[in-house]
Amino acid sequence: MSAALKVGLRGEATAAVTEGNTALAYGSGGARVFATPAMIGLMENAALSAVDPLLEPGQMTVGIKVDVEHLAATPVGMKVTARAELVEIDGRRLVFRVEAFDEKEQIGRGTHVRFIVNTERFLSRAEGKLKGE
Repeated sequence: MSAALKVGLRGEATAAVTEGNTALAYGSGGARVFATPAMIGLMENAALSAVDPLLEPGQMTVGIKVDVEHLAATPVGMKVTARAELVEIDGRRLVFRVEAFDEKEQIGRGTHVRFIVNTERFLSRAEGKLKGE
């Protein structure tokens, strides 16, 4: 594992709320507001940005757990920013505190867990499922 990974690393990701990332578009609700799955994806992206550039060659992280609350609705036209902070390292397991804010208030918070894997082995195993392996 990379020695550059340390508790306290932070990442951020931002997205505009568009028709394509609303609850209506995702099929996760009937409103034209930022979808919970889109918020979770943005939080994961923030966590990725905190650690993936520091990994050893041939490694990547994969999300294995998300525990978040979606606290407030954000309409089309606003911007959402997600932030992640690495709060725990347990071998290859990385735990992040995640938050999301629109231009007015906090809209989400929780934790996200990622696992460091060997990229080639991970992809080979996933592709093997298609071949019945």
